Amino acid sequence: MKVFIHIFISFALLAPAFSVSARQQGLVANNASRFSKLQSLNMQDVHWTRGFWAERFQVARDAMVPNIWAIYHDPKISHAFKNFEIAAGLDTGSHAGPSFHDGDFYKVLEAMAGMYAATRDEKLRAQMDKAITVIAKSQREDGYIYTKSLIEQRKTGSRNQFQDRLSFEAYNIGHLMTAACVHYRATGQKNLLAVATKATEYLYRFYKSASPTLARNAICPSHYMGVIEMYRTTQEPRYLELAKHLIAIKGKIDDGTDDNQDRIPFLQQTRAMGHAVRATYLYAGAADLYAETGADSLLRTLNLIWDDVQAHKMYITGGCGSLYDGTSPDGTAYDPAVVQKIHQAFGRDYQLPNFTAHNETCANIGNMMWNWRMLQLTGNAKYADVMELTLYNSVLSGISLDGKNFLYTNPLAYSDDLPFKQRWSKDRVPYIKLSNCCPPNVVRTIAEVSNYAYSKSKAGIWVHLYGGNTVQTSLADGGRLLLEQQTAYPWKGQIRFEIRESPSRPFSIFLRIPGWAETARINVNGHPEKNVPGSGSYVQLQRIWKKGDVIELELPMNTRLIEANPLVEENRNQVAVKRGPVVYCLETQGLPGNNLFNALVPVHADFKPVEMNVAGTSLTGLETELELNDRTAWKNELYRPVNAKTTKATATLVPYFAWGNRGHAEMSVWLPLSR
Repeated sequence: MKVFIHIFISFALLAPAFSVSARQQGLVANNASRFSKLQSLNMQDVHWTRGFWAERFQVARDAMVPNIWAIYHDPKISHAFKNFEIAAGLDTGSHAGPSFHDGDFYKVLEAMAGMYAATRDEKLRAQMDKAITVIAKSQREDGYIYTKSLIEQRKTGSRNQFQDRLSFEAYNIGHLMTAACVHYRATGQKNLLAVATKATEYLYRFYKSASPTLARNAICPSHYMGVIEMYRTTQEPRYLELAKHLIAIKGKIDDGTDDNQDRIPFLQQTRAMGHAVRATYLYAGAADLYAETGADSLLRTLNLIWDDVQAHKMYITGGCGSLYDGTSPDGTAYDPAVVQKIHQAFGRDYQLPNFTAHNETCANIGNMMWNWRMLQLTGNAKYADVMELTLYNSVLSGISLDGKNFLYTNPLAYSDDLPFKQRWSKDRVPYIKLSNCCPPNVVRTIAEVSNYAYSKSKAGIWVHLYGGNTVQTSLADGGRLLLEQQTAYPWKGQIRFEIRESPSRPFSIFLRIPGWAETARINVNGHPEKNVPGSGSYVQLQRIWKKGDVIELELPMNTRLIEANPLVEENRNQVAVKRGPVVYCLETQGLPGNNLFNALVPVHADFKPVEMNVAGTSLTGLETELELNDRTAWKNELYRPVNAKTTKATATLVPYFAWGNRGHAEMSVWLPLSR
């Protein structure tokens, strides 16, 4: 086996007595990141007021976060917190649940911290403090923390770690790092940060001495993002060295796999491959590293992979990871020894099945986080478009409207007539026993979504997501800005901003013109702006702003029929319906008494927006007249002659994220086109 040697700068092995840097309070604390064009606002700066995201945030506050906290403290449902108590010696028993259970609980903690940042609810702080005390007590003196091993070590006295190639030790520690940094930024407390610091020191020492084979035992690399956030929080230079090392060793082994993105060294990769969650987490972490180092090779690789995903491998909903199980390289090798099985795989180019689409909620969140980081690096609106698309569609679809039930996978079609049972339920469930990683991930994302709405730069403030809110922040030069946004977006395209407080110097407000908006109109204090750029860009409005100034942005909310590249075989001669950033679907309740798979969309169909109440949530559906193929149910047959007879029926399409919230349903995003 080739031995890859990476020389670390020699540092003391004991945990350093460093002081935490001046507290950056952004979700991604990139204010001092030299190669990031945009910087995050503080977590406390943006507050939802009315409209879509205000409603989702209220559900998060009242239901999502309390529910997920209760689940993870009930050992009859989830053993995650009980594992910490056993590892800490506060209870007896054995480890139960998947090996990434620790990471799931850290995501729950992060959701609590994100909610605390927005609400200042002291009950949340007290609940977190109790849990953190137990977590700290479970940690080994050298910083190692992984309840599955620690519980076993209490029984045997052994000190083994990272022995299992498929263990989630580093993944769990990565989510500990991120949760600790978010908790510190939200609360100012260092109790969880102290645990994460010991764990980061442990990882530094481990990677300094581990063989390449042992070091590769770190799947699903959340720690790539986590290590960078620890560097940003503590300014400890060794953590940046560790982050560089993690990328350097990626693929420096003889028996790597595409499943784990280490068959090919990372900087030689040009296409998205392997397990979609592991991939998108890796890409997000590499983007974080670029923000600190400016290494052109990192950005080149990320650009090539991003182009591949957008052109060949991403669903219309922003979902990623099309296959339950795939092969690499592409099932075409004649040597069976080099054909690898890949779970939750990016398929071949244009391989985007609908009924059997995997699209794990965590992969979709990973796609969103990666695009958020690329947006921060560049200020390019194309990344904001993907971030928004994913949030509204394949992220929100992973949780019920009431915030208490979850999907692991997010298919684009479902039929009760499928002749096989799929691995994951297509009805949302309260707890996904085999792998409950997605529920706390989607809850933390929604609790923190205000952090994705704005950025700032030396030139001014950038608006990425539209929703009713107030933002009170400091600009790059310290000037105070208070801005109010009012809108019924994404249901309506009128967006109004009013300046409530502003520095007495010129600065810019950058408004995003989404890629789907063919035209946009802007008025400032009632006067139309000229030379508004085209879709997929930011318009820069620069002047000395005054209290009471009003900006009005109008985006066209036309309903459009979308077709896929003809190489996407399953979607040939079919269309999807999209309005603004929202993808729609037809489900059982929208075409009562009929088989929705007999429905055809007329090429000149007229879609009427209609107000709907789905599971207590107000949203906009689309009413239209469809054609129905007058055919009988299929028997035990594979082919039969076409029946050209059709009838007409009125149908109501629902936003894709809301499907399945009115009871069990069949569903399809793509519908045959009638010309």
